Order: sequence, then structure tokens, then C-alpha cells
Amino acid sequence: MSTVNSFEDLKVWQKARILNKFVFECIQHEKFSKDYKLREQINGAAGSIMDNIAEGFGRNGNQEFMNFLSIAHGSVMETRSQLFRAQDRVYITSDRFNEMVALLDEISKMINALINYLKKNDYRGVRFKK
Repeated sequence: MSTVNSFEDLKVWQKARILNKFVFECIQHEKFSKDYKLREQINGAAGSIMDNIAEGFGRNGNQEFMNFLSIAHGSVMETRSQLFRAQDRVYITSDRFNEMVALLDEISKMINALINYLKKNDYRGVRFKK
């Protein structure tokens, strides 16, 4: 992994940002926009992916970063589940559903790869020193 200076440099964060743009576009449509609970849940879960990657990056060490990446991964699964609900309610097209699920799968793999990379590095952070 090359050196990154900011969370904005992380490809996984960039993919999560693209996902958030897709989610925002979807929740603007009339039927979806009136399902307030689902609209807020999927918007929050998708945003949580980006936010936890960023927050973990800003923490002091690999162990804390991995904890936040784990939370981000949970939000990936939550967003995926909510997409199925949106599709079942005919709020999104099959093409958009498939595109977003594929992106979530890619983000999931990237998060897991980043966790595995961080596990192999020594710096654990000041909170986790023995």
C-alpha cells in the first residue's frame, strides 16, 4: 500500500463517496422520498461507511483503524439490506439496484483487504500498547 496522507486518498473511501451519491440520487425520487424511515436509514447507513473509514484513519494506530473499518463493514451490510427493501418497494430500478450492490461488494472486499493489511503492520497505537 502506498503512503496516504489523508482519508480522501483511500480508494475505499472514494468508492464509499460514490455510493453515497447514488443513494442520494435514489432517495430524491418521489416514492422513495416519502418513505421517511427507509430514506433516513439508508442515507445514514451509507454515510456511516464513509464516516467510519475517515474517523478510523484519523485515529491513533492500526488497531483503532481496524475497529472503525469493522463498523464501516457493518454499515455496508446494513445498506445492502436496505437496498433490498427499496427494490422490493419498487423505489429503485433493477439496474440501479445491481449497480449499487456491486459497488457495495467492492467496498466490502476493499475494507476486508485493508483490515488484513493493517493486521500485518506493527503500529497499534498508544491506546493498545502493552
